[in-house]
Amino acid sequence: MKKKQLTAAVMAGVMLLGTACSSGSGGGGSAQTSSETEAETASETAQEETAAEGEGQETAGTPVTLKVANYAVLEKGYDVFWEGVKEGFEAEYPNITIEWVTAPYAEILSQVINMAGGGDRVDCIFSELTWIPDLVDAGLAMPLDDVLDQEFLDDYYSNILEAHTVDGKLYGAPLYVSPFILFYNKDLFEKAGLDPEKPPMTYDEMLEMAEALSKLTTEDGNKIYAFGEPTASTIEIGSYTQAFVANFGGQVLDENGGLAIDNEGFRQAAEMLQLLDEKGYNPQNAKPKDLRNLFALGQLAMYYDKSGGMNGVLSINPEAKNFAAATVPLKGGDGNGASTLQSHCFVGIDNGEEQKEALKEFIQYVISPEVMNDYIEIAPWFPAKKSMEDMENVKNSAILTGAQGAVEISKPLPLFTGLSNFNLELCAFAQAITVGDEDIDTATEQLKESSKAILP
Repeated sequence: MKKKQLTAAVMAGVMLLGTACSSGSGGGGSAQTSSETEAETASETAQEETAAEGEGQETAGTPVTLKVANYAVLEKGYDVFWEGVKEGFEAEYPNITIEWVTAPYAEILSQVINMAGGGDRVDCIFSELTWIPDLVDAGLAMPLDDVLDQEFLDDYYSNILEAHTVDGKLYGAPLYVSPFILFYNKDLFEKAGLDPEKPPMTYDEMLEMAEALSKLTTEDGNKIYAFGEPTASTIEIGSYTQAFVANFGGQVLDENGGLAIDNEGFRQAAEMLQLLDEKGYNPQNAKPKDLRNLFALGQLAMYYDKSGGMNGVLSINPEAKNFAAATVPLKGGDGNGASTLQSHCFVGIDNGEEQKEALKEFIQYVISPEVMNDYIEIAPWFPAKKSMEDMENVKNSAILTGAQGAVEISKPLPLFTGLSNFNLELCAFAQAITVGDEDIDTATEQLKESSKAILP
């Protein structure tokens, strides 16, 4: 439309000039008429606007390479999706090229920080929520409040944005969220004489069912574990333990990141971990991927995981979709079954205005109903935005509908520098009272002591 208007202005100027010349009365043509002056002015203005427009188009088409650190590109089930994102985004924004920076999950955060130390900074990180404080502390994460469009931000649930905020600034744009929900094997429930449509709602009910489930074995005689809660020593498992405590109405950290374990809920959760270990219900020293493997192979009846963990199960055994079901976290003690909120989010790094503009387009392209609907088909995560509630693959997910309501009562973790190191200390506590056979009081005092140099 603008180009048509400019052309009309130029043509009008030409017509005015032609009229003036044909009606001139001699005198050598040295004096300009009013019409000639207007024509020249219109022509010059049109040429200037056309040149400015061309310059703008050239800027918009300036080639930009966006470095995106993403461990999931290496993971089976997610790799095809992310390559599809790259292809689709580059087709829509032909001047922007996506360059994946990859490393295994346990190494990607360190790699990003080490690369930056050597002067090679990525533009974006596909990050765990709990990595945000480390990236802020490293001087890498930039606030996204003024990078992303306000309309895009307004579509988020306010409590979810708050969970990705540090010191009043938004540092993470979540793709989706999840509490730790309870997965269970319907086939094993039936074999144990339990109703697969009535999973446990409390820890007391779970223990009754676990007694029957623990007596089962696989067809080739392998042990079947009744209940899985990871306790291995990795950063993410500290978040599982904090969620476990929240199930009992307990607290591990206060809102400022201070230690807050002198409460009944924390002790009840510790006692339950010990009991699960003593009875042999819980595989010792297990990582989430170990529990997913056991569950996929029919050797684990119930376990806690993020909702998206189902992709890991299905990548091991696609037939698991026929027996896998999920429900809300269990209620323990005086608790209401609350969990802690988890997410994967995009964290941006400021590498200049051109990169920031390209980053905005990338984030807003990926975190859209059109793209995220395909992601939810791979891994059933809960929507982080209002516009995603009615996505087809959300409504059709038995996992998400089975655990419906779990997000609403989830608690965000306090974000602070040192959270990752504290989570490792929390893992050490869980191991001490299980495989280490230490009493809870002794392990609690050790946790208090080891946390002094870490917590705010």
